Order: sequence, then structure tokens, then C-alpha cells
Amino acid sequence: MHFLLSLLLAAAIQVTSVVWNDAPPSMPQGTKIAVLEGDPKQPGMFTIRLRVPAGASIATHTHPRLERVTVISGKLSVSFGEGNNTTFTSGGFYVNPPDVPHSLTFDEESVLQLTCEGPWELRYVDKR
Repeated sequence: MHFLLSLLLAAAIQVTSVVWNDAPPSMPQGTKIAVLEGDPKQPGMFTIRLRVPAGASIATHTHPRLERVTVISGKLSVSFGEGNNTTFTSGGFYVNPPDVPHSLTFDEESVLQLTCEGPWELRYVDKR
């Protein structure tokens, strides 16, 4: 029994220190990314954090799979079309359905945690 418990604990994912790297060029300049679990470039579940600078925006885009977003810190607005804006602050949570156009603006530096099914794709509605 103790052997099985030790195997389960060894497989547990525990993040005590986040390592930030430059985000892909599809993200606003100055955005950082930290991969907490999995690989966002491969099929399967993954969790990442994005640290986005104040004043940044992400133009209207879609994702081919569900995107679960938790706001760790900061303040941002998400628009799912004209007149359908929602502001989120620390502790906020929302789900982006597949293939639904949306955009974001960041009033403050914000840290978002995304849990998704990979590979992660961000498809801009208007070509950049």
C-alpha cells in the first residue's frame, strides 16, 4: 500500500516556482508564458500561465477547442461581440467555447491561467 501511495505522489504535479519565458509572437509584445503541465504544442491536456502587460490587447480570434481561463491577477475585458463585454479581475473564471470569436483588452498587467486540450491554437479572425 505504501509503495502504491509513493508512486501516486511521485506522479503528482506540484509547481512551487513559475518559470517565465517569452510568449509566442502571436501574443502581445512583452507577454510571458509559463508551462505548468503538459505541452501546449501537443495533443492532450495542458495548463499554462500568461503574464500580459497593461494596455495590451488581443484582436478578435478563435480557438478550435475549449479554453478554460482563470484570472490570477489583474484586470481584463473580454468581448464576445458588440455590446457583450465582461470585465474580469483576480479570481474571475470564464470558458471560451470552440470557434467563438472573442477579443481581450488588459487594463492592468494580468496573469491568466489557461487549462486546455492541446495543441493550443489562436486563430485571428482578420489576418494580422
